Amino acid sequence: MSERPLQDVVFLTVAEVASVMRVSKMTVYRLVHSGELPAIRVGRSFRVPEQKVHEYLQESYVRLQSA
Repeated sequence: MSERPLQDVVFLTVAEVASVMRVSKMTVYRLVHSGELPAIRVGRSFRVPEQKVHEYLQESYVRLQSA
């Protein structure tokens, strides 16, 4: 997959990522600090590429087996 031009990348705040993922902001911070979710630092805050959030969710999808 080719990288998108930087001007086409949509960045989300930690609060926006938490809302999309329906988790707490602390969970997003943990994912960023562990390297599981890539982010850039802008001043004292983080911005996460929207596409990386969607990729993380797709990769993390667990299909439950019926008994």
